[in-house]
Amino acid sequence: MEFMPALLTAEETNQLVDRIEAHVAQHGFGLWAAELRANSNFIGFIGLSIPRFEAHFTPCVEIGWRLARTSWHAGLATEGAHAVVRYAFENLRLPSLVSFTSIGNTRSRRVMEKLGMSHDPADNFDYPALPDGHALRRHVLYRLDRLDWQLRNHTAEIQTL
Repeated sequence: MEFMPALLTAEETNQLVDRIEAHVAQHGFGLWAAELRANSNFIGFIGLSIPRFEAHFTPCVEIGWRLARTSWHAGLATEGAHAVVRYAFENLRLPSLVSFTSIGNTRSRRVMEKLGMSHDPADNFDYPALPDGHALRRHVLYRLDRLDWQLRNHTAEIQTL
């Protein structure tokens, strides 16, 4: 929650879970629980969602993650996000994905870059749920197009042959 406006209360957490479950029921995809294979411990979530606000890039599908601090720096967000991208493009046949975060969230930005997402500073935006002047209001937007992803993965597969 380092780059979130505040920690969630138990009630807010329950409301978030309810929204995630409703999103999955409505769209057939959503934010999925992430667990460690070794011990099945819950470490956060990784998945897909449709943002509930309007911006120059909506409507869209966002790939996102939120992991416990104890799971940072182990490549788990990247590993899980790669699986979600593959699912989004191969199973759901989505044409593109976006991801966004506050400008200073370099860890999430690195994950976006490892996924092959591109950033154009002209796409930066102010997150509408945060007030003017809030330290986390300015956000970066990263994009990933299915055709670019397929080309990059197909090229990588050919190079390994």
